[in-house]
Amino acid sequence: MPRTNLTDARIAALKPRKTSYDIRDARLKGFGVRVLPSGAKRFFVHCQHRRERVWKIVGDADGTAVKDARSRAAETLAAIRRGEPVPARPDETLFEAVAATVFERYERLWKPGTFRANRYYLRNRLLPHFAGRPIADIDAREVRNWFASLHATPTSADRSMPVLSVIMREAERMGLRPEGSNPCRGIRRNRRKGRERFLSEDEIRRLSEALAARSGRYPEQVALVRLLLLTGCRKSELLTLRWSDYREGHLFLRDSKTGPRTVWLSEPARRILGSLDRRGRWVFPARRGDRPRDLYWLDRVWLALRAEAGLTGVRLHDLRHTYASHALRRGETVLAIGRLLGHANPETTLKYTHSADAAAMAASETVAAVLGG
Repeated sequence: MPRTNLTDARIAALKPRKTSYDIRDARLKGFGVRVLPSGAKRFFVHCQHRRERVWKIVGDADGTAVKDARSRAAETLAAIRRGEPVPARPDETLFEAVAATVFERYERLWKPGTFRANRYYLRNRLLPHFAGRPIADIDAREVRNWFASLHATPTSADRSMPVLSVIMREAERMGLRPEGSNPCRGIRRNRRKGRERFLSEDEIRRLSEALAARSGRYPEQVALVRLLLLTGCRKSELLTLRWSDYREGHLFLRDSKTGPRTVWLSEPARRILGSLDRRGRWVFPARRGDRPRDLYWLDRVWLALRAEAGLTGVRLHDLRHTYASHALRRGETVLAIGRLLGHANPETTLKYTHSADAAAMAASETVAAVLGG
């Protein structure tokens, strides 16, 4: 890392680059300035204390002279070496302020459902622990302790960790933490048993009977469940479906989880779509306003359907797993199933292969009966 005798003139002459970069002071070890891609410049101190890396902001270069920043840095470094707590300065950014900035930026990047879920974990899992803490002071030990404190809710812990990691990564990009210091790195998620549930042919028959019994009272909900089973689509993909997305016997999804994709429809699926009334541009329109049904519109009916069919614990998303597993059992390739489901990564599709174990065992017994005499 380059070192130079920092002066006001030299700092003013530093130009931003595509990525952040640091210039260390030749006069005071551990003192330097970071130049951000935005052009902002921040003075910092960086040292090792008791085998731990300490990195703190000591001022904004736009409003602080180098002489004053160097003096402040020397006091901070001395306090760190003496083992004294360094009081948070007014210009240090707290965790909640950085999180708010990150969520404002990512609202345009995350899908609406992802944004709502991540905001829930921020409010209920991250802020209660990290609020009030300077973002640069949060280290891997603190994150490990926080993660361990959520042992009673492993799913919540696993879903909160990526949100915290994004905030820490953005803090680095903003110059509020040293590069490569993400404290979430290397922390292993909780091991959970796979939640994939595949309906057997008998279970599909029972579900079909329950759907038929309720089709008169809940025609749209029944149609949606049948489409989920016949297409392998995600619930959100069908709830936000527009009639203009259905043409030439296919669904042309504008924005699935993995981006735009085509869904090939079978004759039964096309018949279901043909039976629905067209009341606007949405296939499943809300009662009021020009918008689709929300994600929870189907849940109450689904709970009644699965209870009637004896499918305790089966989720709507398990219909997608069922679609994939039955396609695999009937000889479809992993590549074809991946295209049907819209998987961007073939490894995602491979998790369904274990559903064919029973079929493979039966096949081996059949072959052995013939070849084994």
